[in-house]
Amino acid sequence: MQWETVIGLEIHAQLLTKSKIFSGASTAFGAEPNTQACLVDLGYPGVLPVLNREAVRMAVKFGLAIGASIAPRSVFARKNYFYPDLPKGYQISQYELPVVSKGSVEIELQDGAGSRRIGVTRAHLEEDAGKSLHEDIEGVSGIDLNRAGTPLLEIVSEPDMRSAREAVAYMKKIHSLVRYLEICDGNMQEGSFRCDANVSVRPKGEQKFGTRAELKNINSFHFVEKAIIYEVQRQIALIESGGQVAQETRLYDSKRNETRPLRSKEEANDYRYFPDPDLLPLDISEPLINEVRRSLPELPDEKKQRFMQQYELSAYDASLLTSSRELADYYESVVRTIRGEAKLCANWVMGELSAALNQDGKDLNQSPVTAMMLAGLLKRMLDNTVSGKLAKEVFLAMWAGEGDADAIIAKRGLRQITDTAAIEKIIDEILAANPRQLSDYRAGKDKLFGFFVGQAMKATQGKANPQQVNELLKRKLTG
Repeated sequence: MQWETVIGLEIHAQLLTKSKIFSGASTAFGAEPNTQACLVDLGYPGVLPVLNREAVRMAVKFGLAIGASIAPRSVFARKNYFYPDLPKGYQISQYELPVVSKGSVEIELQDGAGSRRIGVTRAHLEEDAGKSLHEDIEGVSGIDLNRAGTPLLEIVSEPDMRSAREAVAYMKKIHSLVRYLEICDGNMQEGSFRCDANVSVRPKGEQKFGTRAELKNINSFHFVEKAIIYEVQRQIALIESGGQVAQETRLYDSKRNETRPLRSKEEANDYRYFPDPDLLPLDISEPLINEVRRSLPELPDEKKQRFMQQYELSAYDASLLTSSRELADYYESVVRTIRGEAKLCANWVMGELSAALNQDGKDLNQSPVTAMMLAGLLKRMLDNTVSGKLAKEVFLAMWAGEGDADAIIAKRGLRQITDTAAIEKIIDEILAANPRQLSDYRAGKDKLFGFFVGQAMKATQGKANPQQVNELLKRKLTG
């Protein structure tokens, strides 16, 4: 039987407010456990929550960016459940009337297969829970409530994705978007951006959804893909062997690459949602929406189209360069200095720079090579001070902290040989030293041309201008 996968993601993005969603406690990451949780976060009797206005603005900003409806009135509800790290016994969230609903984003499919529009059902505000600690405390678990009350935007997709790769592409698009909007830092290691994946399978052509399993709290693009692939295979094998998929919440174990059951999946009525009596309905005025709309930056899709038109880049190059706001800004800083060389600049940003960042595990803001330093190196390539090969050596030296391109070229004596007479003399010596190869080339063995080029570059330690070497060799070999 042919099976179809159905996937929906619930993404939790911690909002970049300085204080929590219903209290004045700090949201800074990394403080000692339980030093940033106040009485409101802990749910002490008699305390009252006060809504953070900036969290509302950020939610509206996201809604406008995905073309969604912004509710003029939305309601906060109490979602009742027990966790050790939820001292109130309930989470303040939104249910029936979320602040954002009915939006969409466009994702790029791999291998040039075009794009797909993925619906966003809703994006609602809620508070985060605390965190249970199981490491470094032998035999017991600890509770850190610093995260309790941190504002979250929960972004719930339609079940529109049909493969693990599509799910990853969608998750990356939302990740890029919240960072462009500067409403979430997207730090997945710190849990600022994580997702739950709802996965089910059904026979191809079937319209009714299969029973879904929810894969909880995955904070890596790689692990999301692996978890979904495993879960799809598990469900298909279970059904084909005569079993039934249980509606449950499952944990993905990345070390074993498997999913395991955590608990049976709750329905909405299990949470006993009801409007929070301590919070008035949230009214969002049209002037506020317009004010936020005016503050929107150039968004990834718009920037991609501009890069394709303004810099004549391919859709692939433009997509990579606009995948993050920081990378797009870096590229534009380089290309503004090296005018007329948009493709060359793109190749170096996507090539040497990205490779060095990946190899060292650095973010772009940690790069030892600034945009101006890279532009300085490319200038020396274009004026033939160094060849492309030597430029890569200079780049690695810049990355190692040896200074800018000019300083490294002077210090290492890497200036390119462009004196035609000097190169011609070296070529004459090479031809004289290799009479057999010269005779074979002139007899029709054209592949030996590369041998002579290699000998010339070796004799000059790679400093001869490759174009001049090629031109002079052609003239002399055919002479």
